[in-house]
Amino acid sequence: MIETYDWAGGREAMLRFGPPEGPVVVAALPLLEEANRTRTFVVTILRALAERGIAGALPDLPGQGDSVVPTHQIAIANLRSAFADTARATGRRAYSIAIRSGALLDSKAILAGRWHFSPQTGPELLRELSRVRQAGGGDDFAGNSLSSAFLTELGNAGLEAARTIRLDSDPKNADARFAGAPLWRRAEPDNDPALAALFADDIAAWVHACEA
Repeated sequence: MIETYDWAGGREAMLRFGPPEGPVVVAALPLLEEANRTRTFVVTILRALAERGIAGALPDLPGQGDSVVPTHQIAIANLRSAFADTARATGRRAYSIAIRSGALLDSKAILAGRWHFSPQTGPELLRELSRVRQAGGGDDFAGNSLSSAFLTELGNAGLEAARTIRLDSDPKNADARFAGAPLWRRAEPDNDPALAALFADDIAAWVHACEA
């Protein structure tokens, strides 16, 4: 089901999944091109959660999806505020699930818990963007025009405490690991239904434990 939510900068779309009552999981896609590469995967997770009796929401944050906000106007502060407004708009006890740099966006929301998959800090993303710009030899970032204010925000953007999930090939600290491929590295959007089902099992068990 497609709904909308309001934030200080306007109105954006939001996909809703699952039952009309109980806790809801709000998903944060990674920033920029990685959002396009992982969106189908996240939708698959939310649909699998709905089958397990857990509601979900996937907002288009400013500069994502069908948002009319251009990338050169995005700001971490606005993305965080919009995500917080999304969680509030559900009208229910909310949890976040975030992929990669999406983990930067849930810090202002009132949440019962956070679940992060392969979270990426602001400085880590900034270094990656700098490599992309140098490789391209231009002033943009793989076709994205980004403001200096946004890049400064990234340099200071950290992560909140969360249940942290990583692929088994990732040596960083994690609460759990799963076998799979990093979809955000693919040249085109892709999906991994088997991994999505495993994630849905983990998220559902985590939400039930938090609710108990």
